[in-house]
Amino acid sequence: MKPSIKKLLGGLLTITLLVSCNNKESLQTYFVDNQETASFTTVDIPTSIVDFENADLSESEKEAYNSIEKLNFLGFKLDSSNQETYKVEMAKVASILKDERYIELGDFNMFGSKLSVKYIGDDDLADEFIVFGSSKEYGFGVLRVLGEDMSPAKLVRLAESMNKGKVDDTQLKGLMEFFK
Repeated sequence: MKPSIKKLLGGLLTITLLVSCNNKESLQTYFVDNQETASFTTVDIPTSIVDFENADLSESEKEAYNSIEKLNFLGFKLDSSNQETYKVEMAKVASILKDERYIELGDFNMFGSKLSVKYIGDDDLADEFIVFGSSKEYGFGVLRVLGEDMSPAKLVRLAESMNKGKVDDTQLKGLMEFFK
């Protein structure tokens, strides 16, 4: 093989490797890396937590509910012994969520806590919603709502109609323990 062709192929291989290696941490890897770490708790929340069987839902609310596949929660419980770790972990999550693929839906301050809602997708459809909440008293939590072709507008309407369904508290036991 001619030296110029070898150099060209070597250069293409190097560029391909550099482009394919992404050192950015994703929210998914952050969840996996911390799911069994002290101070963290994870809870997989089934969509059946809210029973809409006897609820009077509109077609768009039913579509929104059916587009959700699963919900994952990762929380960091703050106490007097892990203040510095809390700051480091908050910074990591904030850094991950600054990535341009996370589209901002809104930030809210209520009851001394901050809440940020973001999603991955486009204006009409999303594959993941992220709710990130933090409190200087309790810690922080990240809720990932995973699904297929979820409509942000329809999910907002579904969230507003949660009182139409019956919530099964037993499935929230792990999450409620986190906030005690």
